[in-house]
Amino acid sequence: MTTTTTPTLDAAVLEELVSAAVAAPSMHNTQPWRFRLQPRTHTIEIRAALDRELPAEDPEGRGLHVSVGAAAFNLRLAVAHRGWEPVVRLLPDPHEPQLLASVRLAGRVPSAPDTVAPDLYEQIWRRHSSRQPFSGRPVPGALRSELCEAAHAEGALLHLPGVDESRRLMALTREAEVRTLTDQARRDESRRWIRARAETDFGIPPEALGPHDAAGHLPMRDFSGLRPPTLLPSQPFEPHPQLAVLATAHDRRADWLRAGLALQHVLLLATRAKVRSSLLHQAIEWPDLRWMLRDPGNGPEHVQMLIRLGYGPEGAASPRANAADALD
Repeated sequence: MTTTTTPTLDAAVLEELVSAAVAAPSMHNTQPWRFRLQPRTHTIEIRAALDRELPAEDPEGRGLHVSVGAAAFNLRLAVAHRGWEPVVRLLPDPHEPQLLASVRLAGRVPSAPDTVAPDLYEQIWRRHSSRQPFSGRPVPGALRSELCEAAHAEGALLHLPGVDESRRLMALTREAEVRTLTDQARRDESRRWIRARAETDFGIPPEALGPHDAAGHLPMRDFSGLRPPTLLPSQPFEPHPQLAVLATAHDRRADWLRAGLALQHVLLLATRAKVRSSLLHQAIEWPDLRWMLRDPGNGPEHVQMLIRLGYGPEGAASPRANAADALD
């Protein structure tokens, strides 16, 4: 029988846990979260940072919730890595709508490392998006199955479409990209989050933007078109991108958070296998195109993210804010 003891959480360990959480992905690297410790219950709360919302591109806050869900997964993993039992609650207080998730340190669990995988915690610091071209090398079937199982464990669904369905998804993404580039409010909003690394710990530095696909097969988000000096020479990308479609059965706030948990679980498993990833979010930002992303063969699901997987350059990472600055 496993015994537990009351956790002792000093400032250094708290910052270590929050550092893991803020390494999660977020739209335009806005890092839209704030953390607060409730000492009496040994609970770390995650609140929405409303000053880093994206009202033009994410008016409902769906993407913000996905980001917070990913941060909650990292926090859960870090707490388990430290030997405590993490208890995650989503939307724990209906009277505090900005309180999106909490992780309680339920007790010390001797000889109980990470609850998901022994070495998954290490991948938190290695994972970041790569907007570079990938090779045509296929992702192994065993890993594909593992990614699907990971998403399911978090209450989400992951589908790996074939070539024809991937082409259809790419066409919808391309349509969304064209719409975004002709929408002044969205262009201005994206432009504000392209920031030199020396200026801030938020946003995407120009060196992390990546080139365009010379053949036009893969519509990566055209950040460079928003800031012409950052434009890189086009390069040939993989002709048949390997996509994963992350979806949920419902489309409520809790489902968005679960999608974030599943997204980060999938990305860390891919990172452990040395598989690169980037997120294709454009079509999800347009309600009609998002609805068209669903595959009727999978039932009435709600697509939360398109993930591009493959082998290729690591790409440049985006910065993260200091953990102490993310703590209330």
